[in-house]
Amino acid sequence: MTNVKRESVIQDQEDPGCKEAYLEALTYVERLHRRLLDVIKDELDRIRCTEINSVQALLLFNIGDSEMTAGELRTRGHYLGSNVSYNLKKLVETGYIHHQRSRSDRRSVRVRLTDKGRAICATINEVYNKHCAMLGTVGDISAEELRLTTATLFKLERFWTDQIRYRL
Repeated sequence: MTNVKRESVIQDQEDPGCKEAYLEALTYVERLHRRLLDVIKDELDRIRCTEINSVQALLLFNIGDSEMTAGELRTRGHYLGSNVSYNLKKLVETGYIHHQRSRSDRRSVRVRLTDKGRAICATINEVYNKHCAMLGTVGDISAEELRLTTATLFKLERFWTDQIRYRL
């Protein structure tokens, strides 16, 4: 038996349900992100906004009142399967964001929302506020449960980052 197989068997014997729980958590992380994009798309449809997609609306929300670069957006947001630069270009073309080259580094472009972009940002913020007001009564989810979930997801992100950084 190879070392990899031996280690796998040892791990399964130490906690036989760990792999199943891990894979289930991964499935939920992926599914939740897709579902969030569906929720945002549904709201865009309600306000008859067809110029942008849910990923672009999420980008607008994450820019908010800030001025930032595409790189900062990438590290701050979660744009699964999307190209931030492409989406920023589309948002500039449709008038949702302003862009300006950095004076110190001409390769860097800083972006900020236009009034049109701020309106979408406000819409998404209203959706989140509505959800927060309903989480306890409709979703049966307490603030403490959210904090525990966030802490666990943070640890999982740190674990994956260490896998990459230290090649574990």
